[in-house]
Amino acid sequence: MAPAHALRRGGFACLAGDGLGTGAAGTAAIPLPGADGPVGVLSVLMAGPGEPDETQRDLLRALAGWAGGRLGGRPALYGTEPAAGAERSVRVGELTAALAEAVTSRDVVEAVAEYVLPPFGADGLVFQILEGGRLNVVGAAGYPQEFLSLLDGMPLAAHAPVRDVLQTRTPRFIEAKAEISRRYPTMRRVNEASPKEAVAFLPMIASGRAMGLCVVSFSRPRSFSNEERTLLTALSGLVGQSLERARLYDLEHARARELQRGLLPRTLPRLPAARAAARYLPAGRGEEVGGDWYDLIPLSADRVAMVIGDVMGHGIAEAATMGRLRTAVRTLADLEMPLDELFSRLNDLVSDLGEDFYATCLYAVLDPVARTCTYCLAGHPPPVVVHPDGTVHIPDVAPDPPLGAAKPPFETHQLCLPDESLLVLYTDGLVESATRDADQGLEQLRQMLSRPAVGTACFAAADEDVDVRCLEELCDTVVSGLLPDHEQTTDDAGLLIVHTRCTIAGDVVSLDLPNDPRAAGQAREYVREQLDAWGLGDLVLTTELLVSELVGNVVRHAKDPVRLRLLRSRSLICEVYDGSLTTPRIRHASYTDEGGRGLQLVAALSRRWGARYLHDGKCIWTEQDLPPT
Repeated sequence: MAPAHALRRGGFACLAGDGLGTGAAGTAAIPLPGADGPVGVLSVLMAGPGEPDETQRDLLRALAGWAGGRLGGRPALYGTEPAAGAERSVRVGELTAALAEAVTSRDVVEAVAEYVLPPFGADGLVFQILEGGRLNVVGAAGYPQEFLSLLDGMPLAAHAPVRDVLQTRTPRFIEAKAEISRRYPTMRRVNEASPKEAVAFLPMIASGRAMGLCVVSFSRPRSFSNEERTLLTALSGLVGQSLERARLYDLEHARARELQRGLLPRTLPRLPAARAAARYLPAGRGEEVGGDWYDLIPLSADRVAMVIGDVMGHGIAEAATMGRLRTAVRTLADLEMPLDELFSRLNDLVSDLGEDFYATCLYAVLDPVARTCTYCLAGHPPPVVVHPDGTVHIPDVAPDPPLGAAKPPFETHQLCLPDESLLVLYTDGLVESATRDADQGLEQLRQMLSRPAVGTACFAAADEDVDVRCLEELCDTVVSGLLPDHEQTTDDAGLLIVHTRCTIAGDVVSLDLPNDPRAAGQAREYVREQLDAWGLGDLVLTTELLVSELVGNVVRHAKDPVRLRLLRSRSLICEVYDGSLTTPRIRHASYTDEGGRGLQLVAALSRRWGARYLHDGKCIWTEQDLPPT
């Protein structure tokens, strides 16, 4: 067998046939050198006939030198090989191991810079990829940015040395600048700008094509020995395969990140009652997509829906499910249905996806007028409330099972919120890891949020930009404290921090109305008086028409109790409450109809309008833009 021949000869051996019983066409073997003789044999099983060429044999010797050094405790020399050559062989072997672990293009560049440049005495490295007839720089070391900018995007036809190397697939070794000037006069500008003297142009071949070039350079003129040329040539083949694989990963990684960005909010809205910041961290290294999501949704009457959820699992399928759930949540939120009914519909949606799909979710509605936060939990941790004095409160409630496994009805919980509170919503990946359980992580989160600095910075900001910047910094502090080594995490993590603001008492007024024709006149009179008191006289006529129409519809079609509420915020909000659950709808009235145009008038006079349903009735609301000040 080939391994025995290699040991007896003390060198390379190659035998045709399936001597090892593996189905191979032949076996090449070379001893693993140690300090006191061979410590083993490296065998390569060949798929086709023929022996390895000299370049491949040099590569096998380099790998055997590296492996033998690891097994024997120190690098071993091949016969009379100089120490520098042995070091290079060992380094190439180490490079092979490093390239096997390289994931991104940057990893490949760093591996080559670490294991190749020092033993060859090189101090420059450039990777150029041929794309669309142009050479694009994808990684470099030891070059100024100005020179790399000159190279990046250069047409292949304009770079004669690279063109020759890629066309012939043969390395080219330049020992001094003068040689480049003599052989390639058209490269004068690039040659003069380069800080290097000697250059090795190494073609990178992958999948049977010349994908680009690896350039190893030196600050001083030098010659290249046969052994150096052989190792550098072998190096280019290794690097080409690794770089192609890494670039495929980079491409998929970029697509995954773009997918995740498209599924999550690009920016969170700044609302009168809430300003927020958020973070999403995918699990360690991988596709960087997962099922965690968050959202901040404006509702009527300055109310705000805060959502965070986690589709169980990690990857593209979970991200797609997350996108469907987030879209469904936003659609159901616009309908302003009760929370338990919203969760029942979400549960049906997840159940229809199949038995293997589950998701946890927290959906909370902040009412700045009532100063309450109403929420539902489906297998999700409860929110953390940070009061203005720095105290931290974590509600002790039992969540319903996850969506897809729960059975309605869902329980609704409520919190009373002081003005200027923080609501912290998170997924379990933030507090739970391999080194701590969820309770330990939650306690650590509590300690981080209760620091005096949090209360001082995040509650004192009056300016929107300062407030949001403070929340962004708090998010960074929480993430770095709970996930200091994010690359080692195995679960996605989501975080949403919301700074709540309650409505000032003087900005909301209400009036109880009788359920008879006098109600519309009383509503108009009340609107005139209140808008004059608020300095909004320009909106009196329009608001009178709106409330007159809404109150008239209630008197005609609904029932007691009837109430009018006005809310001054970034817009003027008019609400009419009644005790009926009938749904108002715009209809198309014909030319001869005497009615049916009221809601068309409401839609034309307001920026937006809608209805929300209460446990004992409904509310019809409108919003109007405030006049410029």
